[in-house]
Amino acid sequence: MNTMDMMTFTEGQTEVRKVEVSTPSRNGTARMRELTPAQRRAVMFAQQQVLRARAAKKAKDERQAALVRMWQEEDAETAKPRAVVRKRETMGEVKEVSLREAIGHVLRDLRTHDHKTLREVSEKAGVSLGYLSEVERGQKEASSELLASISESLGLSTSQMLRMVADYLDSVDA
Repeated sequence: MNTMDMMTFTEGQTEVRKVEVSTPSRNGTARMRELTPAQRRAVMFAQQQVLRARAAKKAKDERQAALVRMWQEEDAETAKPRAVVRKRETMGEVKEVSLREAIGHVLRDLRTHDHKTLREVSEKAGVSLGYLSEVERGQKEASSELLASISESLGLSTSQMLRMVADYLDSVDA
């Protein structure tokens, strides 16, 4: 066994400890290998990098697990039968949902069901993030070319998306 100084860095302080290091034996005789201070620093730096990488991987895995749990809870919640809240009531009067709002609702449902972000869909569709957000909120009318591009980025044809909009509007009228 060989003793080696090990440095630990904490909040601007450096602590030096003696650590026993086993060295491999060659031909039955123990050979001691002396490390230079530069080699010791390199070994300690490498050890710290490994620890940091492990901590970063653990944090990333925990974040991913939390996202998966959130998506599972959301999927379980949407699987529950829910009341159809499709008509808006404003001061006692019932207002029909516009086509623009229905398209936005369907696009947002499709995007969130696929666990895609606005940024992912907007980049793939070639639409600005802000404009896509306004379309989803029913604040902007989208051209047929834009709807085709958004639908494709969500993995649907335009006709499939429009059928879903029609089904949504039927459920509103029911």
